[in-house]
Amino acid sequence: MKKITYLILLIIVSISINSCSGYKPIFGSSNLNFNIQSYTIDGNKRLGNNIYSKLYNLSKTQGNKENLKNVDLYINVTDSKESTSKDTTGKILEYKISIRMEIKINDNQNNKKILNEIFNSSTSYRTQDEYSETLKLEEKSLDNLLNSIYQNVLIKLSNVFS
Repeated sequence: MKKITYLILLIIVSISINSCSGYKPIFGSSNLNFNIQSYTIDGNKRLGNNIYSKLYNLSKTQGNKENLKNVDLYINVTDSKESTSKDTTGKILEYKISIRMEIKINDNQNNKKILNEIFNSSTSYRTQDEYSETLKLEEKSLDNLLNSIYQNVLIKLSNVFS
């Protein structure tokens, strides 16, 4: 009886695994055929370099495919941090971080604009008892905002290149 149960369970698991074998994401980055020839970063260099390195790595994963578009990249990142909540003694309880990123991508061959977008993203975080923990939370919030903007850039690029 146990052998039949194990056999049925094995068949169900194998059918489940095989049914997902042809999965491809809708906004996949495999159809983004571009190569970054030159780039300019203004504003916050650290955040701009973070986005640039992600886009550069994405362009290098395309390999030596034909029909690669050589592009110029312009990134302008500004960030701000402001207090949103204070207690009765004036101690800050919560901060709001905002990132504004302007991205321009131009085709080198015909000087055509591929992408010209401004992305805004913000989040709030509470201060912690330890200052180092507050700094770690701030860095994590910045990373989450950058990842969100990067995903939005990928969606825009996949719409343009498809």
